[in-house]
Amino acid sequence: MRHLRVDSGESGQRIDNYLLKRAPGVPKSHVYKLIRSGQVRVDGGRVKPTRKLIEGEQVRIPPMRTAARGAVHVPDALAAAVAEAVVFETEDFLVLDKPPGVAVHAGSGLAFGAIDALRQARAEPRLELVHRLDRGTSGAMLIARDTGRCRALQALFRERRVDKQYVALVNGSWPDTISEVSLALASNVEHAGERRVVVATDGQPALSRFACHERFGELASEVSIEIETGRTHQIRVHASASGHAVLGDERYGDNRQNKRFKQIGLARLCLHSQYIGFEWNGVRQELHAPPADSWEAMRRSLRANA
Repeated sequence: MRHLRVDSGESGQRIDNYLLKRAPGVPKSHVYKLIRSGQVRVDGGRVKPTRKLIEGEQVRIPPMRTAARGAVHVPDALAAAVAEAVVFETEDFLVLDKPPGVAVHAGSGLAFGAIDALRQARAEPRLELVHRLDRGTSGAMLIARDTGRCRALQALFRERRVDKQYVALVNGSWPDTISEVSLALASNVEHAGERRVVVATDGQPALSRFACHERFGELASEVSIEIETGRTHQIRVHASASGHAVLGDERYGDNRQNKRFKQIGLARLCLHSQYIGFEWNGVRQELHAPPADSWEAMRRSLRANA
């Protein structure tokens, strides 16, 4: 039996999430059974799974058989690579320039993600994802030092007080007539056996602003994107709906075109988060993560093949 004191960084967290973080390998159903049966107590009282904790409260956790220490281990090379991709940090948050192809967290058959690699490499188990990027997308991503700071930063995203800018390589010649795409999106729609996002009149409002910076003949274009909303796959769906899918997009693009681009060296989803800006504790944060040298190599290939 363990008795743990809730600290300031954990205040406001739901008891179910609090327990799940401390029970690696324990089925969620078992954790919820312990809560419902009253075996988990807060300051001696029974609680519901949605009960939010308050700093200073004591949580009683019954014995649970968790996964053996080290059972989920991120390969050292990956952990080191992710740790080296931290481009900025304060006492409240880190900025990770996430490599392409690395999932942000475990799930869908993946045992670990970037957040697990970062926690392991830096020995900081309380690091939390503030927001997410698609597995194939690279670039700036915020990581909070603990749950409390994470909630405060996430509130900025919900209130649309965060400026976000991306850069993408898209199929075809992007027209000057398209500078803004405002199409509502519906997520988690079954399509050919997979879950995806679709344009739907009854979906959630979504607004993306596009600006073309370079055209590679009729072959492709480089565009920057600012998003007013942060819907799942928003940029990818809006680009595809405009007739210019992001290169390498296997879900919303043209796989025949993707195969052609792969043959000339563009073997990834060509979408990168290059800027995040927001006010934090009265100070304007301007967080940049310019595309890596490999992005310039893709530009050169497009120029040569245009």
